[in-house]
Amino acid sequence: MQGLIIKSTGSWYQVQTPDGKRYEARIKGKFRIKGLTTTNPIAVGDQVDFEFEPGSDNAVINNLHPRKNYIIRKSINLSKQAQIIAANLDQAFLVVTLASPRTSLGFIDRFLVTAEAYDIPAVLIYNKLDLFSDEGLEILAEHKSIYENIGYPCYEVSALVGTNINQVKELIKDKTTLFSGHSGVGKSSLINALLPDLSLRTGEVSDWSDKGMHTTTFAEMHQLPEGGFIVDTPGIRELGVIDIEQGELSHFFPEMRERLNQCRFNNCRHVNEPGCAIIAAVEEGEMELSRYESYLSIYHGHDTRA
Repeated sequence: MQGLIIKSTGSWYQVQTPDGKRYEARIKGKFRIKGLTTTNPIAVGDQVDFEFEPGSDNAVINNLHPRKNYIIRKSINLSKQAQIIAANLDQAFLVVTLASPRTSLGFIDRFLVTAEAYDIPAVLIYNKLDLFSDEGLEILAEHKSIYENIGYPCYEVSALVGTNINQVKELIKDKTTLFSGHSGVGKSSLINALLPDLSLRTGEVSDWSDKGMHTTTFAEMHQLPEGGFIVDTPGIRELGVIDIEQGELSHFFPEMRERLNQCRFNNCRHVNEPGCAIIAAVEEGEMELSRYESYLSIYHGHDTRA
């Protein structure tokens, strides 16, 4: 039988068949993907084959179908391993807040680089619009312009009062969409607004740290009534870029990618070389300084700040 992994708890998986039936399943043997060391060999979004153990309702996964893409993050523990967040995605949404808690530009840039590297279209969703003053709205417009100017769609919503929720519903129709972001940005509230029958548990932002308290433990897919899936992921405190070679990094910044053949040297690192088109673009105000700083941070390996 064939099915879609819609939930993972680390050792058990929930598989949904094309007719909508769901089964609890475990892995049979080892699933190794060439060149990839991960803590979880199978992830939400994977298509698998499974069978039932004789005389039992327990399903056993015995084959993993090829993935069109996947997105990974560094494992929380100190090992070099990575965790596959989800597979076979059509798009990835990062839920962003400018306060309570603040999503840093560096965090946004690392998310976008990761999405570019794994060939997943990315969208920024600015939540908590109901909290913005007039001055805050001006700051929001400046923030959005950084990303809209390089081709990333940005949307403003309020999960709390429902502002522009229908706009997001249109964006996710008939697609498999990853929702990610720091804990406390209102990701679960937004998903609840999109799927009112779901009633995901939401968490308050903790006073002592202004960081959200984790409410989602494992990635899980939720089917949309009009077609498609939402992939809900645990709130991310830190996002480390993994598996990207230094020499490849500039290819995952769209505004750098379009200038790469303008540098004096073919092997330009865009760090301090003479005749670098990227450095010139930053100095002339054609490329955002914050984006270049993110590039340098990732390039030099300082890429795990929240």
